[in-house]
Order: sequence, then structure tokens, then C-alpha cells
Amino acid sequence: MSTEETSRFVRLRVELVLEVQGEGELTKAALRRLASDAELPLEERTHAENAVTEDTAEALAYLVDPFDLVSEVPGVELQQASWSSERIEYDPDSPEWDLDEDDGEDDEEEEDGIG
Repeated sequence: MSTEETSRFVRLRVELVLEVQGEGELTKAALRRLASDAELPLEERTHAENAVTEDTAEALAYLVDPFDLVSEVPGVELQQASWSSERIEYDPDSPEWDLDEDDGEDDEEEEDGIG
């Protein structure tokens, strides 16, 4: 049997490029979310507040929660998630940003009968 037939687990990979047009608004939203998190210990809250204030990418990472993305999807339960954010140089005309282009990794998996 192939992995596809025997496993109930699916890895969903998503890559987003977002243009931040309101850094102040984003930072304020992250700070509001932090303030409303009653379970967050004071030391962690202080660290998170500094991080989201100093780096817009950190503020965005704090606001985007993978659980929120799948919590309403019927028949699935999030088992594990990790995510990060970083500032990047973005050129939509560059071939590097062609979302339809294969990266070669999937081709190898398909040849092995995995993908």
C-alpha cells in the first residue's frame, strides 16, 4: 500500500507574500491581541510586546494563526503547526516568484510514488 492509502495525515504547505501598507495598524492589532491574552505570562508578554513593536514581520506572525485557517474546515483537526515571517525583497516579475513553477522536490516524490 502507498503512503497515500494508509495515512490520514496531510501536510499542507502554504507560502504567502503580503504587502504591509499600514505598519502602525498592524503593530497596534498585535499589541491588542497580546493585551487580550489572559493566559500569557508577564515575562513572555513583555518579550512579545517588544518583538511586535520592533518588527512588523513579528507582529504579522503573531496575528496569523494556522489554527484559525483550518478551525472551520469540516473533518480535520490540526495536529501540529509551525510558521514564521520575515521581511523580503519582492519582485512579482521575477521568475523566482512564479507560483506555478515546480521546485523539483515534488517531482522526486511523485517518481517514488509518494506525491
